[in-house]
Parts: sequence; structure tokens; C-alpha cells
Amino acid sequence: MFKTLAGRTAIVTGGSKGIGRGIAERLARAGLNVLVVSRSLADAEAAAAAIGPNASGFAADVADPTSCAAFATAAMERYGRIDVLCANAGIFPSAKLGEMTAADFDAVMSTNLKGMFLSIDAVLPAMKAAKWGRIIVTSSITGPITGFPGWSHYGASKAGQLGFIRTACIELAPWQITINAVMPGNIYTEGLDALGPGYLAQMEGSVPLKRLGTVEDIANGALFFASEEAAYVTGQSLVIDGGQVQPESLMALQEMATVD
Repeated sequence: MFKTLAGRTAIVTGGSKGIGRGIAERLARAGLNVLVVSRSLADAEAAAAAIGPNASGFAADVADPTSCAAFATAAMERYGRIDVLCANAGIFPSAKLGEMTAADFDAVMSTNLKGMFLSIDAVLPAMKAAKWGRIIVTSSITGPITGFPGWSHYGASKAGQLGFIRTACIELAPWQITINAVMPGNIYTEGLDALGPGYLAQMEGSVPLKRLGTVEDIANGALFFASEEAAYVTGQSLVIDGGQVQPESLMALQEMATVD
């Protein structure tokens, strides 16, 4: 059994939907107080209400340092401590090279990469004072390992996050603050149904386990990184993709299609 995290406090950015919502729910079930951060206060408060009494919502734009400072202040005022940051907020608009504008590129970098840095920067005073902290970044297989047309800016931001944590883990170690990343593969979230069953079947067909991941799959990885038992794990990344990045070609999956 893992040591309890009850009474600790987590901030989850991008926590009102998708993977962030799953992480917030999982941490709350583990006994943590959770500040759900979203650009929409209504979405943040609705998610927090659904999660339960130990969660509350807050509106902030992670690309804005003043907003990030505000959510850190809110967590301290409401819960008296900041133990865990899940830097999950991210955007993924599609734009292929030749069509992508400088503004398109900057928007993705501002939220995904700069927003991660600003979120971390905002919680460091509280974590350093406590000499304890867990920072979990939501990266992706896209960028660090794989590519997909239209997502070169997104992939660059996600690869950049991993570069960031490798130095950050050294700088934060004197305060017993760890920083790690989860790297989701194809995960089932709100909105995928609108793409149709054929699209979902194609996505599932690229995964050896023959299913899309759930937000709970990612949340369990984040919970481990947040745990006392992960105290000696820092600067690392965990791929959670059902084996998606392993086959060297579709033939490898087709080879196993007839196995009973």
C-alpha cells in the first residue's frame, strides 16, 4: 500500500476537461485537496463540484504570469499549502507548414511551453518553503517520439517540455522537489465521438492493446509521480500508450491479428 496523500494540496491546470479532469478526480479520490484551474471559471467550478467537497475551481490563463501567481495564491489561501502541481494545460490546433502563421506557432508555445514554466514558477515559493514538492507535466508521445501532420508546433512544445524537466530536476533537487512527465498516447476524451466510429477504429487499430487509453490510465501515472514512493524519481518521463510507439510498421500489428 502507498502512503496516504490525504491532506496535501494539488493544483491541476487545464483541469476541467479531458486528461486534466481525470487527473483532478484521481488525486481527489486519493485524499488530496484539488484546485481545478481552467480559463473558464464556470467550467472549473462545474468540474470541482462534480469532483467533490475537497475540490474548488479557479479561472486562470497559464500563458499569463499574473494569472499563474493568482492561482498559487488562491491555493494557499484555501488550503494553506501547495504540494503537487499538474501542469496539464495545453492546446493542439492543427496547422500544416506553409499554412501555419507565426501567431499560430506562438499561441501553442505560449500555452503549452511557456504556460508550463509560468505555472511551475508560481508554485515554487510554497514548495521550497516546505522542502517538498511534486511537479507532473503532461507531455505527449507526439513530438518527443512520434509526429503527425499539422502538429509540428504542438510536437515541438511537447518535446520542449521534456528538455525543460531534465535541467529543472537538478535545480529543484535541493528542496526535495521532483519533476516528471506523463506522455499519453491515444486517449479517449470528450469530443472524440464526434469524429465517428471509423476514426476511432483507426486509432484503436494503431495500438497493440487494441483500445484507446482512458484518462484514468494517465491519472494513475500522475498519481504515482505525486506519491511519497516516487521520492527518488525525478527528471523522468512515462509513456502511457498501450504500446502504440513500439511496432515498427503496421505489419507488426497485422502479424498478431489472427492470434486467438
